[in-house]
Amino acid sequence: MRSTFMGLETAKRGMFTQQSALHTTGNNIANANTEGYTRQRVNFKATEAYPSLGLNRPQIPGQMGTGVEVESVQRVRESFLDIQYRSESNKLGYWESRANALQKMEEIMNEPSETGLASSLDKFWQSLQDLALDPTNAGARSVVRERGNAVADTFNYLATSLKSVQGDLKNELDVSVKEVNSLANQLNNINKQISEIEPNGYLPNDLYDERDRLLDKLSSLANIKVSYNASGGNALKISEGTATVEIVDDNGKAIGTLVDGKRQRVSEFSVTYRKITDENGNITDGLAEGIKIGSKSINIMDFNSAGKISGLIDSYGYSETLNDGSVVEYGLYPDMLNNLDTMAYEFASEFNAVHREGWNLRDYDANKNPIDEFDKEDVDFFNVGSNAKGAASMLSLTDKIKESTDFIAAGRKVDGNLPEIGNGNNAVSLSNVKNDVIDIGGTNTTLQNFYEGIIGGMAVNAQEAERLTKNSTVLRDSVEERRQSVSAVSLDEEMTNMIQFQHAYNASARMISLQDELLDKIINGMGAGR
Repeated sequence: MRSTFMGLETAKRGMFTQQSALHTTGNNIANANTEGYTRQRVNFKATEAYPSLGLNRPQIPGQMGTGVEVESVQRVRESFLDIQYRSESNKLGYWESRANALQKMEEIMNEPSETGLASSLDKFWQSLQDLALDPTNAGARSVVRERGNAVADTFNYLATSLKSVQGDLKNELDVSVKEVNSLANQLNNINKQISEIEPNGYLPNDLYDERDRLLDKLSSLANIKVSYNASGGNALKISEGTATVEIVDDNGKAIGTLVDGKRQRVSEFSVTYRKITDENGNITDGLAEGIKIGSKSINIMDFNSAGKISGLIDSYGYSETLNDGSVVEYGLYPDMLNNLDTMAYEFASEFNAVHREGWNLRDYDANKNPIDEFDKEDVDFFNVGSNAKGAASMLSLTDKIKESTDFIAAGRKVDGNLPEIGNGNNAVSLSNVKNDVIDIGGTNTTLQNFYEGIIGGMAVNAQEAERLTKNSTVLRDSVEERRQSVSAVSLDEEMTNMIQFQHAYNASARMISLQDELLDKIINGMGAGR
């Protein structure tokens, strides 16, 4: 025999359940503008029907419903869109960091302009041609010296500025590595909290949201793969479990485990640098040479992964030590610095070679006649090291040229005859160094063509990085738009739900009033006529 009060219990359950739905709706509305919040829904479940099977079950036509209850409060989220978003965010992180590095490089090189290296060289060549017209003119000689000094200063400035930005890139790389470790520790802490809540049959939706927000942020720094581990206990089937985060390469192959959700451990992520010892015994960091994830070391040449960190490494530079002990450098800034050094060294070496063949004003006697060829002093115009390494930073005028413009060798032998004091043939030869085909970095080319190739290559790389940054931004925003269409709070939809749940609540309350009237009739009205 079913209870007379059964209807009250059914209505009460309906009220409580609809009230829970209203609370969830209110929470969604309150968090409509909260970053990373995923809208939630209440999953309703019919309670066990009456009567249950058994020997003592009452003989009634069939089972009757006993009401409704809240099975769970679940996030509305599509994991596939999360994977897509993080993939596009990872690509954007790489191209964005690369584009920023190239933009700074373009600002330093400043070509074409009136203040760039090309303009300084053109003015230097022009001053030599002017000197050829009047080799004894002190003013023309002074202009040559000042223009030569400007060329050296421009090389120095470019090299110094590039190294300064390269240092900034290393600092940004180190900060990004610290950010990866900070995010990993936060994810591990959230895993611990989730593992304590889920076994009790609850869904920690707010923790899920925070974890997804951290994963989104981490995906822009490194290429990650996320898998989930069941918490056990009385965890619901729809519970997500703890997250394991792996660093993977571009092919999806795991490089190392950053966050172990099963054991709730974190492996420290770091970039290792080649150590450089200077002449004073001081040890400094060179270019990147490897990646460490916990105790696992990965050679930098095997780190084929996207993300901001990889973009910064490609920009700052990395090195490979060959079997013969030699070191090969790669990266945007090492390549540009090496090209500048090579150009400065070959330019100065070629210019000095031509300059030493000429006669300067100190190579004439008091009667302005050329001295014997074996007695003349061969003077270099530029100071440059013994090899190309660091040549752009060290390029300067020699002490002789700084001491006096008389040492500028403008004269040159004509048909084997010693030059007269007004001869300017060597000044012409010096100005023609611009167009001389020489070996620069293993390629026979002219200085101008070599420099144009450097600037052209930089421009192409910058355009590619900018284009792919825009493409990645569009793709990421497109996925984010689809993700928000699923997970974001729609106030119109929540208002509709609120009205629906309110009416259901009111209807359950009305059922209680009806049951009260029925019970009043039974208790107070039946048998009243006796």
